[in-house]
Amino acid sequence: MKLRLRLALTAVAVTVPTAFALVQVEHSVRRRTTDEVIAGSTLAQMQSGGRERCESAPDTWMVRTRSPRPPWEREGGGPGPDGVGGPPPGAPSPGGPPPGTGSEMGSETGARGPGNDGPPQRGARDQGPFGRRMPPVQLFPFDGQFVSRNAQAPALDDDLREGVRASGVGVRRYSKEDGALVQDLLLRMPWEGGPCEYVLARRVEPADSPEVGLPPLSIWGVPTLILLSAMVVALGPVVQRLRRLTEEVRASSGSHYRQPVTVRGHDEIAELARAFQEAREEIQAQMAHQEAREQTLRDFLANTTHDVMTPLTVLQGHLAAMQQRLRTGDALEPDLMNSAMGEAHYMASLVHNLGAAARLEAGAPQVQHAPVDLNALVSRVLGRHQPIARPRRIALESGVPATPTWVMGDETLLEQAVSNVVLNGIRHGREDGHVAVVLETTRQQTFHLRVIDDGPGIPEEERSRLLERRFRGNAARTRAPQGQGLGLHIVNNVVELHGWTLTLAPSEYGGLEVGFTGPLMTPTD
Repeated sequence: MKLRLRLALTAVAVTVPTAFALVQVEHSVRRRTTDEVIAGSTLAQMQSGGRERCESAPDTWMVRTRSPRPPWEREGGGPGPDGVGGPPPGAPSPGGPPPGTGSEMGSETGARGPGNDGPPQRGARDQGPFGRRMPPVQLFPFDGQFVSRNAQAPALDDDLREGVRASGVGVRRYSKEDGALVQDLLLRMPWEGGPCEYVLARRVEPADSPEVGLPPLSIWGVPTLILLSAMVVALGPVVQRLRRLTEEVRASSGSHYRQPVTVRGHDEIAELARAFQEAREEIQAQMAHQEAREQTLRDFLANTTHDVMTPLTVLQGHLAAMQQRLRTGDALEPDLMNSAMGEAHYMASLVHNLGAAARLEAGAPQVQHAPVDLNALVSRVLGRHQPIARPRRIALESGVPATPTWVMGDETLLEQAVSNVVLNGIRHGREDGHVAVVLETTRQQTFHLRVIDDGPGIPEEERSRLLERRFRGNAARTRAPQGQGLGLHIVNNVVELHGWTLTLAPSEYGGLEVGFTGPLMTPTD
């Protein structure tokens, strides 16, 4: 269902009950005011000669007078017989004789009695609201026991008697009698005793009277139709803005969210456009992050393919040479074996480094935090690198505390970081040199792990750039042209990820000293 139709139906659902409620309120006010007018008119007539005529012939006295005009229907706006509107008592009224003559007529059977001078005149003033004739009012006398001597007087019910005792006026609105709607007002007169102590004013209305039913459709239907039309027209700009917003969102989606969504105004539709714009920016950020991850993966594959091909080709050449010597029965040269083993170790460390770099660039949520024994970690790292250090006659040494040194971290990444530093010391160190790993603890519940070598060292101007990805010093390029430049970059990322401190400084033996500093694991961890 379209928005405009939905809003129009909602307007109908709200307007129609409201119109009916207003009509009922108007009817209620009209009835109450009519009751007051009838009561005032009846009292005025009884005080201006009606009492004498009633008490002189109570058996036949029954007045049928035209219905008094309510204030909103009177001509001239002057006061009436009851002081509310119309002409004053005794003055001639438009369209009829003065009270006491032409304002009263005989009984409903047509009998004439005292003071009954003829039927009331009917003219424009007898026309009620919506162009309908107002029904006449009949007056019947009752004594103090609520008994009428007029045989034509209707019976009084308990509600009328109780009402007149309590407030002087008993009201019974719109009871059905013979298909007609009857309105009764029982009034106490301002005198005591006599056959006319109470007067019943009865007004009989047809069933289709506007006083109890709905007014004609032309009265309430036209304003309702105008209101609905105005609402439908007013909704036009709202629907147009929503359609424009829909088109812009679809266009933004078709452009992979590169096209922005414009925000106009400060209403709810502008808030919706602003929400779409914020969602577009979030999607763009997610897409950029995804593209960065895909680019990292592509770089990883390209780096792996490029960096592995060179040592793999060298290793294949060494293996082919060893196979040829085995076929001819020649002895294998130690240098050839050592070179082949070095290439195999290099490829292993290269794959580990590339995997660690890809994992670190994926973000910290993949890092596992668990207790790690640094003593055992140092022992594993040195044992793994003994086959690489032995052909170069480089001694691997360690110094660790007597008791285990526990820290919180990712054991795989920490071992890879320490391995990279030890491997750099072996690869760039001099023959018959040394690489030492020293682990110490302090009273401040921190540890200090140092990897020291006695190689040629690194110039100070290059030392600050060693932590950059793919940076390799001049000496490294000279000694190991196949190096990938990832080792210390990965070490730096691992240290930052664990909140530790990494230092690079010249060692006292002429080489490089790499230091790791961080907190020990507390008993609560």
